[in-house]
Amino acid sequence: MLTRLSCTGLYPGCSSLHNSGMNIAHLLRRVALAAPDTPAIFNGAQLRATHAQWAGRAASLAQHLSDQGLQPGDRVVLFMRNHPRYLEIMFGAWWAGLVVVPVNAKLHLKELQWIIDNAQASWAFVTSDLVPDASALTGLLGVTDTEGAQADQWLTGALGPQQPAERDANDTAWLFYTSGTTGRPKGVMITHRNLRSMGMGYFVDVDPIAAGDAAVYAAPMSHGAGIYAIPHLMAGARHVVPESGGMDPTELFDLGLQIGPMSMFAAPTIVKRLVDEAQARAHSPKRCAQSFKTIVYGGAPMYAADIQRALRIMGPRFVQIYGQGETPMVGTFLSRAHLSDSGHPRYTERLASVGMAQTPVRVRVVDPDGSDLPQSEVGEVVVRGDTVMAGYWRNPEATAAAIRDGWLWTGDMGSLDADGFVTLKDRSKDLLISGGSNIYPREVEEVLLTAPGVAEVSVVGGPDPEWGEIVVAFVVHQAGHVPNAAELDAHCVQHIARFKRPKRYVWVDELPKNNYGKVLKTELRARLQAAAGSQA
Repeated sequence: MLTRLSCTGLYPGCSSLHNSGMNIAHLLRRVALAAPDTPAIFNGAQLRATHAQWAGRAASLAQHLSDQGLQPGDRVVLFMRNHPRYLEIMFGAWWAGLVVVPVNAKLHLKELQWIIDNAQASWAFVTSDLVPDASALTGLLGVTDTEGAQADQWLTGALGPQQPAERDANDTAWLFYTSGTTGRPKGVMITHRNLRSMGMGYFVDVDPIAAGDAAVYAAPMSHGAGIYAIPHLMAGARHVVPESGGMDPTELFDLGLQIGPMSMFAAPTIVKRLVDEAQARAHSPKRCAQSFKTIVYGGAPMYAADIQRALRIMGPRFVQIYGQGETPMVGTFLSRAHLSDSGHPRYTERLASVGMAQTPVRVRVVDPDGSDLPQSEVGEVVVRGDTVMAGYWRNPEATAAAIRDGWLWTGDMGSLDADGFVTLKDRSKDLLISGGSNIYPREVEEVLLTAPGVAEVSVVGGPDPEWGEIVVAFVVHQAGHVPNAAELDAHCVQHIARFKRPKRYVWVDELPKNNYGKVLKTELRARLQAAAGSQA
């Protein structure tokens, strides 16, 4: 595990990480020069741009933004649904030396305005369905509707600079705002160095990429799925945005037959929908391999029962990664080989882990003082390396709290085994303390998901005057089978300590989730608080 990569000759397009001129847009220029006519961007199965056309559009957009008075380092907001233009605009902004501010397309306009103000953004690219009245956004030099004539003109109507603007390796490229579940979101400053290190690490830890491969963007491009464009660009591969712009399992399986096996990033919720589709259509693993090369999953817990089912139905298509916005897509990995090695004596434990440290980083588990904990003891996961953020935008206090002596304190609780595999328990804020005993919700969730009739489950702490907190399980039942509390209690007692079993079960039709598939436990806790308040 290295804090710096010595990468000469190992990766397509790799150069020393210590060069000062390191605009990530140089990756696009390199491929456009070497293989100008190779297909690059697809809208569904329809070719939209070659690599040369993509680079030309990026340069054209850079020229227009410069003509509007934007200077390298200025921030540009992307408030868009998934669309082929997302890639063109993102790299056009980088070509101009600007900072891309990707915003979750499901946010309210008031939340968007807060991010615009906090980022001190100069320009916004939006779609009219998300922002019907662009004049409602204030503090910007201008707004471009990405579905309008102006967007096409800016992408195709000018001969832009042949070279991307010079940027230093440590300049911010991607200003990503966290979900803000505990107050206002924080702007994570991701540098050109961070992005390139992430991209190169993909080839070693996640999956090799060939020029003929295809990445498909079904998860939001405003998050990790969007920056996975970087390793695929390094290899000169293809980029496919489904016509729906989102996650339609039938569309994706069919699209793979037309395009060829595709790779994608998917939250566990999306993986489950793909597996359900494969099972419903009686697809064999061989048929699944015709549509999908690699499915990288992460962003939320993947339970052992779910990945076992996915491997059984779809075959060895999966790789798990663990990372955060603060170290994007890079932390640990559980490789295709790890997931397939069912004969390993610790296979069951590995299946429940998030794997070992990725190449660009070191990973430790520490106590509150930052001292290493013995194997199997639970502490906070900390990460250090070339993918860790520069800090939080305009928030030195939060930066100092998150990065200590060069280590990113993730807020995730976990343990390390003798082989260096990390098993996550929960976010530190999700830890339950009931009657003085620590309870990790994920452990309870893992057990409940193996109970007959349970389709989905999320465990949170509910207020209780005697115990402080009690374990409450929100359960989505399978069609035709509604388990009762006694059945679930009996199942839990067979697998975990009695004090960890839920004291209360709440049956729901669905769990609240964000557009990335993460269960919103803050909303579940709010429901319990509201119910407790109404009974007081």
